[in-house]
Amino acid sequence: MEKRYSDMSEHELHEEISSLTEKARKSEQLGIVNELAVLERKIAMARCYLLDPSHYKPGEVYELINDPGRDFTIDYMNGVFAWGYRSGENELEAFPISMLRSK
Repeated sequence: MEKRYSDMSEHELHEEISSLTEKARKSEQLGIVNELAVLERKIAMARCYLLDPSHYKPGEVYELINDPGRDFTIDYMNGVFAWGYRSGENELEAFPISMLRSK
């Protein structure tokens, strides 16, 4: 059984990210779009556990890495997920903190 990202050491997370990145590169070269999307999400999740969630505060505005130019305001934090709203939207969404960039 595989280890959960939350149980991995920093070194193990870096190894996992490297492995997933290589698999994603191969999927992209082979044109396997669905597999590439899954691997990109796994990479984002693994990266979350290398970041400190306490640096992300409710009420602060961040840019979404996968949607440049689009702002995301954090409403609340739940572990490594930031819950909030995209600019101009009324639907509550959650993003891994690795997908947020300071403005």
